Amino acid sequence: MPGTLLIIDDEKDIRLLMKEIFDEEGYDVFLASNGTQGQQLWQEHRPDVIFLDIWMPDTDGLTLLKNMAHDQWLEHSTVIMMSGHGTIETAMEATRHGAYDFLEKPLSLAKVILTAERAFEHNRLKSENTAWRRQQPKHIMPIGKSKIIRELRDTITRLAKYTMPVLINGDAGVG
Repeated sequence: MPGTLLIIDDEKDIRLLMKEIFDEEGYDVFLASNGTQGQQLWQEHRPDVIFLDIWMPDTDGLTLLKNMAHDQWLEHSTVIMMSGHGTIETAMEATRHGAYDFLEKPLSLAKVILTAERAFEHNRLKSENTAWRRQQPKHIMPIGKSKIIRELRDTITRLAKYTMPVLINGDAGVG
């Protein structure tokens, strides 16, 4: 089931070509020629996937990505960075700040489509995982009313404040 895409790139030809490709695939596509326009369209449409150019006149894509992460956009959208002048360091920084992938220009149309499909699958899995976690109890504590079980629950609560592994063992049913 196709979703919603936002393409933020200052190069008109790239925006229009990507729109044409994704329109044919059945996606809803929104276009922005700069970061400011991209932020506005994101807030209006909450796209599933954002293709974001690194070098733009008003703001660079990395700064916009950092703002997206800070404003928790990445909880709802997956960002794919694009650049014709990208370096490994730029790609690594983008992924450190939450980008799903990094594509080099000139863009391979097949790779663009495949990356978008993977990003949509990533969103679906992230959503399923979030729903599953909401269904799980926060803490699973030993069940029982005996003094030993109460003490065990107190010990677990005290140790839960620390980040260290703890092994609790014993025969079932012995209290």
